[in-house]
Amino acid sequence: MTEHDRSGARTQARRARKAGIAAFVGTTIEWYDFYVYATAASLVFGSVFFPEDTDRLTGIAAAFATYAVGFFARPLGGIVFGHIGDRFGRRGALVITLTMMGAATFLVGLLPTYASVGALAPVLLVLLRFVQGIAVGGEWGGAVLMAVEHAPEGKKTFYGGFAQLGNPAGALLSTGLFSLLSTLGDDALKEWAWRVPFLLSAVLIVVGVLIRLKVEESPVFEETEAGEDEGLPLTYALRTNWRPILLGIGTLPIAVGGYYLVTTFLTAYATDPSVGLSETTVLNALSVGAVVELIATLGVAWLGDKVGRVRVVVWGLAAVAVLATPQFLVVSTDSTVLIFVVFAAMRLVMAATYGPVAAVLSQMFRPRARYTSISVTYQVAGALFGGLSPVASTLMFQATDSVVPVIVLLVAMCALSIACLLKAPQHTDDAAPAEGGQVREARDTSHA
Repeated sequence: MTEHDRSGARTQARRARKAGIAAFVGTTIEWYDFYVYATAASLVFGSVFFPEDTDRLTGIAAAFATYAVGFFARPLGGIVFGHIGDRFGRRGALVITLTMMGAATFLVGLLPTYASVGALAPVLLVLLRFVQGIAVGGEWGGAVLMAVEHAPEGKKTFYGGFAQLGNPAGALLSTGLFSLLSTLGDDALKEWAWRVPFLLSAVLIVVGVLIRLKVEESPVFEETEAGEDEGLPLTYALRTNWRPILLGIGTLPIAVGGYYLVTTFLTAYATDPSVGLSETTVLNALSVGAVVELIATLGVAWLGDKVGRVRVVVWGLAAVAVLATPQFLVVSTDSTVLIFVVFAAMRLVMAATYGPVAAVLSQMFRPRARYTSISVTYQVAGALFGGLSPVASTLMFQATDSVVPVIVLLVAMCALSIACLLKAPQHTDDAAPAEGGQVREARDTSHA
């Protein structure tokens, strides 16, 4: 290797690290904002934003319905910011999404309650949740591409894992903060303390935007930008990438939906009077689980580069199916230690289903219209599996007075994910530009 080659490799490594760190910080803030809402929906929104005479499970289902609005807005966000990211660059799109998310989250913390303004309270809540959904719809795909496209071949799964770290980190910040606030008592939490995590978002957004502005644009975007105009990114994506988009959606039920079953719904189920677990115990166990997932995410991403990212995800999905029953039944035991252990084990294997997915999804698509393709894939899956799973699981539990249907749903989602993942394509990007300035595309890589 010549000195010029070594210098180029060092420059690429430096840019990859900077892009990875920026992806981690940005997605942490975005997911913190999203999970703050999810946690509040599980614990307080049913009584704060809906009539007081509503029974507990109906109030939670209504709160989860407003929660689902964010998921249904996410595909629109993916289309809008996918277009911006494919046409004008990843970095600019990501600065906008982070600012939008922070503003919406901060304003939720200022909303009046149902007791103060009646039906206007849930209407405003739904509106701000919609804005959150638009923002996160454009966030994930761009953050993933900035991390993966800056990374050299052979390390794409590892650097893509930095974007995935934002999920457990955001969850940890959210549940950890709510766990701390819950020690003030149920009355304080419902009267004012629930607002604190939303208002703190303003500080995080400033930090995130400053970090993102320092990252160079994606080299893959810069090379692809020089090529022939293929029309609207969405039109090109649907015409050319429709099959991998469908397979990608089918790959994601656990990564985007199963996660909420073992966190959001589990919180509501475990604290139901029929189970009787304290909110503090559940939040502390989820916080420990988030720490485990945070630590494990880069490890499983690194493993994906060594043994095959698809193989690691399949292993994780199989383990989630095995742990589905213990995850829900353990909350009925008297053993706090066992609850913590099973929660942590589930989050460990969930890391294997989620950590390598950034590289798996990004490499399903060739560079042209990749931002749009990956965003539409992830956010449609989010609307279908993430938006509906908490509502569906709550209604199933309410209708049957049993958690068994929820367990069956979780296992079925694992089976669908494995089937689609094994059929999905994987491409390799050549960093050197081909004729016309477009990025060369190598053969499909092995799924194993």
